[in-house]
Amino acid sequence: MRTVDFSPLYRSAVGFDRLASLLDAAAIENAAGYPPYNIERTDDQAYRIDIAVAGFKPDELTIDVRETLLTVQGRKTANDDARRYLHRGLAERNFERKFQLADHVVVKDARIADGLLSINLVREVPEALKPRQIPIQQSTLTIENEKAA
Repeated sequence: MRTVDFSPLYRSAVGFDRLASLLDAAAIENAAGYPPYNIERTDDQAYRIDIAVAGFKPDELTIDVRETLLTVQGRKTANDDARRYLHRGLAERNFERKFQLADHVVVKDARIADGLLSINLVREVPEALKPRQIPIQQSTLTIENEKAA
C-alpha cells in the first residue's frame, strides 16, 4: 500500500486546514474495502451512492448526516447459535462507511433492493449563492466646465 505524506501542504497553505484533513481522512478510509460501493452522477446536480449490503435487513442499517458527513452503518444481530457452517464465505460483518459531502449536497432519500442500499443525493444551492447578472445602468453626467465653454 502506498501512503502519501501531506505535511508539506500544512506548512505552505494557510486557511486550507479542512482540505488537508479531508485528504488525510480519504487516505485512511480507502484502506477499508468493505462493503464495496459505487458513486454515480445521475444528473448535473444529482448523485447516487450504491452500497452492497447483502444479508442486511433495513432495521440493521442506519444512515446519519451531520453537517457535511454522511455515515452509513450496518450492525448485524448475532443469530448464529444454531448454525454450523462448513464454509462461511459471506461476510455479513458490521461496517461503517463515511462519505464527505460537498457544501449544499443533501440526502434526498434511501432505498434498499436486491442487496443494494441506494442513497440519492442532490445539490441544492441557495438562491443567494447562485450566479446572477447585474444590469448596467447608463448615467448621464454633465460636466460644469463643458457648459461654461
